[in-house]
Amino acid sequence: MNPNNRIHAIDAIAANVPAAPVASLPPDTSLETYGEDVFGEKEIRAYLPKATAAKLLATINDGKPLDPSIADDVAHAMKDWALSKGATHFTHWFQPLTGGTAEKHDAFLEPAGPAQAVQRFSGRNLIGGETDASSFPSGGLRSTFEARGYTSWDPTSPAFIKRHANGATLCIPTVFCSYTGEALDSKTPLLRSVQALTKATRRLLAHFGLPGDAHVSVTLGAEQEYFLIDRNFYLLRPDLLQTGRTVFGAASAKHQQLDDHYFGSIRPRILKFMNEVEDRLWRLGIPAKTRHNEVAPAQFELAPTFEDLNLAVDHNMLVMETLRQTAERNGLVCLLHEKPFEGVNGSGKHCNWSISYGGRNLLNPGSNPKENAIFLTVLSAIIRAVDLHADLLRASTAGAGNDHRLGASEAPPAIISIFLGDELTAVLHAIETGTVYGGTLRVNMEIGVNVLPTFPKDTTDRNRTSPFAFTGNKFEFRSLGSQLNIACPNIMLNTIIAEELKQFADELEGKEDFNGALNELIRRVIKEHKRIIFNGDGYADAWKLEAEKRGLTNLR
Repeated sequence: MNPNNRIHAIDAIAANVPAAPVASLPPDTSLETYGEDVFGEKEIRAYLPKATAAKLLATINDGKPLDPSIADDVAHAMKDWALSKGATHFTHWFQPLTGGTAEKHDAFLEPAGPAQAVQRFSGRNLIGGETDASSFPSGGLRSTFEARGYTSWDPTSPAFIKRHANGATLCIPTVFCSYTGEALDSKTPLLRSVQALTKATRRLLAHFGLPGDAHVSVTLGAEQEYFLIDRNFYLLRPDLLQTGRTVFGAASAKHQQLDDHYFGSIRPRILKFMNEVEDRLWRLGIPAKTRHNEVAPAQFELAPTFEDLNLAVDHNMLVMETLRQTAERNGLVCLLHEKPFEGVNGSGKHCNWSISYGGRNLLNPGSNPKENAIFLTVLSAIIRAVDLHADLLRASTAGAGNDHRLGASEAPPAIISIFLGDELTAVLHAIETGTVYGGTLRVNMEIGVNVLPTFPKDTTDRNRTSPFAFTGNKFEFRSLGSQLNIACPNIMLNTIIAEELKQFADELEGKEDFNGALNELIRRVIKEHKRIIFNGDGYADAWKLEAEKRGLTNLR
């Protein structure tokens, strides 16, 4: 590399970045603009007749089947709202098996005679669309000559406005399938997995005397890590341009000595970028809440609050797109490669997963014996699911970049295990052995009996080396790479847990001594699958040997 090129790049940066920040109006991140580019409940009630709005909201909030008769009214309302926001086109926004998103724009244009036109958007345009699917990957589900592909509206994820320099587009989240009905996207199997988990949860909890039709909510909070570098330096690196990571050259002068970048003061140029990102995300109704410097130099993190799983997946795709586009406007490049620089930490994505029933988090230890029995039952089902299907969870996070990152003292190892903490592990041990629990209350651990203790919700340290850690009221799946579409790991997680909840329900069906049968079921599951529980240092060589003895796979 010509050293003069680097000098010119430094000169270009100095010319474009003021020595001191220039005073300017900050982006509007007030609550006044939050969700203004989303066709949400407020807009639905404002633009639709009351009866139509009630039917649509019943589908969105309660999972009721969509009434096709309201499609034209909804489409007309969406069009009027989108036009008021400056949109000229609409698109069915979907997630093909490329790992990204796709869109084909159509104008709100209908000819009305020679040199005449009107703006129109019908229910047919809203509910479904057709596109050429032959160039999208299908995993071998169809032949190349079978070219038709269909998009179908997902009303549970609200339509939104995507803005660009010369206008705006109405984006309608959809599923994507082939002419013969095979799923060609990530959203279809994700929605199916949520449906399977909902059905299994309701059936199991009916055995506890709970209503069999309560709302099941699978929630997710997806933390996103990324790198930012100046565009002038990026353009000097053909390896970064072609691969998203460095593959040659000398090591940097400064690595992660002292980790002083972590949670350090955010530089003005980066803070400006973060403010602009939050402004765009808030307008899209994406609850971006946390921002900070990450461990590696030039590495950062953005974290939202918890949302419905399907919405969280859609929003994470928009977060990654917004990071890239905002970086470009600020003379930066956002790198989402899992390991862009040798010698420093790579970037991951932590998925905080939980499930609620009738508004109560099932992963929250309860305040009475019945709630604690439900908590332990669901926990046991998750333990069994992860042990039996660790290979699926590992495969869902696999990729050339992420495999290079896993286990490198910056991310969990490739060995899938569960961290529960000492307190909860001791509770499970007492159940397994039938011995007295020696925690805050010394009691016999029999499920359903009144002496069952009130579990502390969070009495353990965080284990940052665990790929699947219980953190008090949720599980944090920490093995995901930073540029991954998080749908796939959550499809796997939902499906394997649904399978176990169904099997639990099958075993408890018709049992006269329900408490005794439940206690025996949980005890057996703990005994047979406790090998997956590990609370120690996942980076240690000793754990690799111990995991091998336990029969756990290490798919590096």
